[in-house]
Amino acid sequence: MGRILAIDYGKKRVGLAVTDPLKIIASKLTTVPTHTIFDFLGNYFREEEVECLVIGYPRQMNNEASEAVRYINPFIKKLQKLYPEMPVELVDERFTSKMAFQTMIDGGVKKKGRRNKELVDAISATIILQSFIERKKYKE
Repeated sequence: MGRILAIDYGKKRVGLAVTDPLKIIASKLTTVPTHTIFDFLGNYFREEEVECLVIGYPRQMNNEASEAVRYINPFIKKLQKLYPEMPVELVDERFTSKMAFQTMIDGGVKKKGRRNKELVDAISATIILQSFIERKKYKE
């Protein structure tokens, strides 16, 4: 029984979150520099069974794809070329950075800690993954 891995892809950093083996709880995994993401994924896939990838896909308020897709789409294309057997789900990631920031405030993270962009990216990936889990549970 594999895990679900969520990816919050950015120009500089990639936030990653993963489910437990039962796919009940989303937890932040780590943040890696964008240029190292494929090395990280290759190593992770060798060590852990992953059954699905969930990728945050930015949309505008009118539900059209945002400008950021111009660097996310090539990432997705390369990912699917390297791992054609791996299912990929795209999840609307609107407001996840703001939600992550609010989560940090609610969790008592000090102002200095809230400036940590890596933490924001990892929490954003966790929010993307948790919303995917909830949506999937609701559909069933």
